[in-house]
Amino acid sequence: MAVAENILIFINTGPDKRWNHYTAYTIAWVARRYYNVKKVTILYGPQAVAMTRKGTLAKFVMTPDVKELTASQFEGLKAEKLPDNMEQLARFEKDKMKISIVSCGTFHVLDGFAKEIDDKSNIEDFIDPINLYEACKLMLEADRILYY
Repeated sequence: MAVAENILIFINTGPDKRWNHYTAYTIAWVARRYYNVKKVTILYGPQAVAMTRKGTLAKFVMTPDVKELTASQFEGLKAEKLPDNMEQLARFEKDKMKISIVSCGTFHVLDGFAKEIDDKSNIEDFIDPINLYEACKLMLEADRILYY
């Protein structure tokens, strides 16, 4: 099986679709950890930018049963080693696994929680705002785009 070298995971759903976010971050981790995908990027699209606001991902708690179910699917993975919420998972993926997490800053401005595209004052510090040109480039350069 040929494995892509550059995967873009496009999230375009809000907090009402919490399993999309869980799946996107889990697939990013699996792609990097088990398939050695060289470049993995998570992109928050126009309908998902609310998720980038400070504290929003932390509200998505990883319950013990979710941790157990996840760990049971991977040899050697221990449920107690998994993060307690989506923010912790995102930080781990960015800091330890070098997975890029970006959001289209244009929609931060249009939704009224940023003054400029690169304004990070109201979003998580581990999410990088990008412009439409950069978002298009990520999409065109990706070997595979996964949509959630």
